Amino acid sequence: MDLDRFARRHGIPFQSNPHFPINTLALMRGAAGLKGSARFMPYLEAIFTALWERVRNLSDPAEVAAALSAADMTQEEFQALITDSDVKAKLLHSTEAALQRGVFGAPSFFVGDQIFFGQDRLDWVEEALAGWTS
Repeated sequence: MDLDRFARRHGIPFQSNPHFPINTLALMRGAAGLKGSARFMPYLEAIFTALWERVRNLSDPAEVAAALSAADMTQEEFQALITDSDVKAKLLHSTEAALQRGVFGAPSFFVGDQIFFGQDRLDWVEEALAGWTS
């Protein structure tokens, strides 16, 4: 219910996904491999739209391929990306760094050394950013 309320308040399309939870390892590798590139945001938008608006089963490679088409990415490109050893290492490193900072769930946000957990803390993040000077 909380997620539904949040989505309504902010005008964000959202549906509970009956396939959730899913194994997100491949999706996280995709994000890690694309982070910093022009393809990162289209990838995220395509995946989040498929998962939370269209309620697709992203454990199914065919469903992932369909979602990726919205980001102009082929299944072959995605497979090459997520099986790349550098991408695997990048995700492992970022996961270890998150754990060292105290991240215990998603979404987590940092303002300086302060951690905020959950989408319902975004107002606190804004307040911290407004007062943050370093």
